[in-house]
Amino acid sequence: MPTISAILERAQQRGKLAGLPYAGALTPTEAHFIWCHAPGTRLVDVRSHAEWDLVGEIPGTVQLEWQAYPGWVLNPYFVQQLKQQVDVEALVMFICRSGGRSHQAAVVAHNAGYTEVYNVLEGFEGNKSADGRRGQGCGWKAADLPWKHR
Repeated sequence: MPTISAILERAQQRGKLAGLPYAGALTPTEAHFIWCHAPGTRLVDVRSHAEWDLVGEIPGTVQLEWQAYPGWVLNPYFVQQLKQQVDVEALVMFICRSGGRSHQAAVVAHNAGYTEVYNVLEGFEGNKSADGRRGQGCGWKAADLPWKHR
């Protein structure tokens, strides 16, 4: 059984290797373990309302749009809303569809004073497969972690 410390150390090493400005990067399975076993940890889902409605959601997350659909307009209140919902001293993990928007959110959170910031690699659905579908090869759903349709 892995320890929280060992998982976070691995995530921090990944972050250093990738040159990330925030604490590190977790796999979906690692993020789920941390979320379940480290009290006060917050998982922030930065996908759009449309994605939560149409693709599915992770119960218990903080749902905070990074960009709004349609048009993918940046949320100008992101940091303000984050600070209202997540303590700046919390270990916070960001997840999106495949890891790009959550990386951007993690950078912004780090710049806003959050120090224990992690991105969830692969996101909720992962990259597209050879046939153009998501959610099959990697990501939160493919790892068979908890999620549901609205």
